[in-house]
Amino acid sequence: MEKGEWDNHTSPVEFILLGMGNVPSLQTPLFLLSLIIYLVTMAANILIVLLVVADRHLHTPMYFFLGNLSSLETCYSSTILSRLLASFLTGDSTISVHGCMAQFYFFGYFLVSECYLLAMMSYDRYLAICQPLLYASLMTWKVSLQLAAASWLVGFFTSTVVTSFVSRLKFCGLKVIDHFFCDFTPLLEVACSDTNAARLVTFTLAVFNLVFPFLSNLASYVCIIAAILRIPSSVGRQKAFSTCSSHLIVVTVFYGTLIIVYLMPRTPQLRQLNKVFSFFYTVLTPLVNPLIYSLRNREVREALKKAFRKALACTQSSC
Repeated sequence: MEKGEWDNHTSPVEFILLGMGNVPSLQTPLFLLSLIIYLVTMAANILIVLLVVADRHLHTPMYFFLGNLSSLETCYSSTILSRLLASFLTGDSTISVHGCMAQFYFFGYFLVSECYLLAMMSYDRYLAICQPLLYASLMTWKVSLQLAAASWLVGFFTSTVVTSFVSRLKFCGLKVIDHFFCDFTPLLEVACSDTNAARLVTFTLAVFNLVFPFLSNLASYVCIIAAILRIPSSVGRQKAFSTCSSHLIVVTVFYGTLIIVYLMPRTPQLRQLNKVFSFFYTVLTPLVNPLIYSLRNREVREALKKAFRKALACTQSSC
């Protein structure tokens, strides 16, 4: 087959990401906003990981899962924001096919892993509140490691399968992706080959790997709230709820925006709104999560204060 004929039948060398809209006057403000969000997200999540590792009071399954979540969101944020920042800075909105597939793969990997990690954290809170006498025997370090590893492995497997199907598609036509990153539906919109197999596989895995963790979170919190309401004293109810309120907020924000994005029709009138919600759960959620945990969790706040005091003492003594 000649080179020209090959080019007519295969995927393009690169795509064009339309981003949040072609408004030149907004490029600099959007770049600065994205840069601030990225730096704060990285610093906050890395700080959470360091606190969980360094402070022995945080060496519990609950904070072990939190450390995993912060590690995941550090990678998650870098997958989306690093490419977005480069686009704002250089004005180059193109992305190679291989780069697009890599971004799509890691986005799916971290998204599915986060769904399962949030479910594991809900299960941990369920055991702590609803089965307190059995908690130590049920949620051992071995079980915690197995649950966390399973979350990462399921994300790896799911994204590998979906990406293998999407990468086999032929892309032609305008090669313009109407989004700020390589997501599943926008990619399929520029495919010119049969997408039924990719849609079927992705839908099946999405039902299992997104709906099942969501229902698991829902079931855990139904049981948790029922158990809290049975506590006779208001002080006891408040104390019990404080141990899971941060995670409940994170789960609500994450799944709320995720459900809106993937159930909202991608009509021309709603595409910009779809991008706004996508920006929220891919970019703002990794920023908000560590802030929620640090501001609402007493043990994290105490660990943070202790770390700052040590750093200040070390600076003053020139250690």
